[in-house]
Amino acid sequence: HLGTAVPLRKLAQFQKAGHRVIFLIGDFTALIGDPSGQGKTRPQLSKEKIQENAETYLNQVGKILDVEKTEIRRNSEWYEKEGWRDIINLASKFTVARILERDDFEKRLRAGIEISVHEILYPIMQAYDSVKLKADLEIGGTDQKFNMLAGRRLMEKMKMSSQDIVTIKLLVGTDGAKKMSKSLGNYVGITEEPAEMFGKIMSIPDEQIMPYFELCTDVNLAEVEKIKNPRDQKARLALEIVKMYHSEVEAQKAAKEFDRIFKSKEVSSKMPEIKVDQ
Repeated sequence: HLGTAVPLRKLAQFQKAGHRVIFLIGDFTALIGDPSGQGKTRPQLSKEKIQENAETYLNQVGKILDVEKTEIRRNSEWYEKEGWRDIINLASKFTVARILERDDFEKRLRAGIEISVHEILYPIMQAYDSVKLKADLEIGGTDQKFNMLAGRRLMEKMKMSSQDIVTIKLLVGTDGAKKMSKSLGNYVGITEEPAEMFGKIMSIPDEQIMPYFELCTDVNLAEVEKIKNPRDQKARLALEIVKMYHSEVEAQKAAKEFDRIFKSKEVSSKMPEIKVDQ
């Protein structure tokens, strides 16, 4: 969705500048579930669901990155080879006090909400990904700052050149309240039909128009500010985003369909016709 596309767009900028980009699929750590921003323990995913999600990620990556120039890796490559001795050695590089400093865990402790041991392992394992990839730079949302800094600290402890990190603002969902998430239903999928994408973007709160322009498009914000009507700003935003993930032609079609339905109060041309016998 557009939220996960934000850091991918930053990766694409680095790729265009000539840097080697690695897209890591956390298929092993997905068995734990990232506790970032979570108020409770996430349910563990099955291997089948993880594989399904991985295929979805790869389809989305191809819309933003040059796949032929992107190195695709999975962290199961190393974790399926690691044993208990390796995991204990890795865990010895961190302290419980440091792990519990993260905001998500602090809030849960204050609220009396349990934290499972496997959740404490998550930032340690993500940190180890950076070691295995010998990363120079890691890019992620602001909610990943703790995990990425853990990678930096682990690299230092292992006498490696420590990675730099770039944190990207989080995109608020269409509800205007919480981070965009498929599980919350407040997302705009980048593989959705043009008309559906257009309609969802037109539904965002007015205060999210400029953040969406900033994070989801390459449009100059000064140019947007010249458009005074919020509805017109959103129409331009929807047009730019649909064009990016589909085409100019499809974006224009989606815009006309939206206007036809909501301005003229007509029925969608894609609505099925059902005859009912009386």
